[in-house]
Amino acid sequence: MSLSPRQPSAPEWVRAWKPQVAGVREVFHARFVDYAYPPHVHDTWTVFIVDDGWIRYDLEARARGAGGEPITILPPNVVHDGRAAGGRGFRKRVLYLGTEVLDARLTGSAVDRPDIHDPALRGAVDALHGALDKPDDALAAEAWLATVGERLRAHLGDPPDAGGPPPGRLAQDLRDLLDGRVFEPTTLAQAGSVIGASPAHLVRSFTQTFGIAPHQYLVARRIDAARKRLLGGEPIARVAAGIGFYDQAHFTRLFKRHVGTPPGRYALSAAGSDRREQLAVDGRPSRRRPGRR
Repeated sequence: MSLSPRQPSAPEWVRAWKPQVAGVREVFHARFVDYAYPPHVHDTWTVFIVDDGWIRYDLEARARGAGGEPITILPPNVVHDGRAAGGRGFRKRVLYLGTEVLDARLTGSAVDRPDIHDPALRGAVDALHGALDKPDDALAAEAWLATVGERLRAHLGDPPDAGGPPPGRLAQDLRDLLDGRVFEPTTLAQAGSVIGASPAHLVRSFTQTFGIAPHQYLVARRIDAARKRLLGGEPIARVAAGIGFYDQAHFTRLFKRHVGTPPGRYALSAAGSDRREQLAVDGRPSRRRPGRR
């Protein structure tokens, strides 16, 4: 898609990237004021939310609008355009999803009903965008994508199949697999091929059985391991990489969310405890290395 060469009357920007998550072809965040999309098509599904402002567009020559809380879904190979509905412009977040996520046979339903009012789906789309922005959250992105895809299919008239193995058995199989790969990069697609179930079925079964999503369970296991290593005196960067986080800032945010304090402060608290214990024994400052007992 090409952007208009006109000089914008207010700040316009675009941010786009290709995440390493199967099924997501592109993530596109943008703010437009003056730019108007010409009629065009994509070979993917377009799923977008408007965070600010309103959009007017035509879908197969039918006048439509987007904005507020609904999620808008545009099917592949269907002509559409787009422009701001007011002088303030609009800000949007878009997911371009492959037909392995949503089957092209659902095109007719999407043309007839492109707007979906579903707060739970809106929350899942928000979470998916957040996870796709963090390389360490590939499993979380997969889980949210499975949830988003399942809810979109249901809205388009293709509810999930209730058949297959019992949810409890699938959940336990997935838990056993995650427990054996706590510090390894793991995808739901890989797990599904081993266990014999779709990512959406795995996420639904695991969450129903254990009350926590698979990626949340794995993060909790990793943070628990990090606590032990930090108390053992390992440097934060080595701990983060050792438990599967290559973005130390992301590891710090997750650690604080789970423990209530950043990892550096957590490790220093252990060093402080050692010093207080030594002073209580002989009244002298401890010469032991911080974090060693």
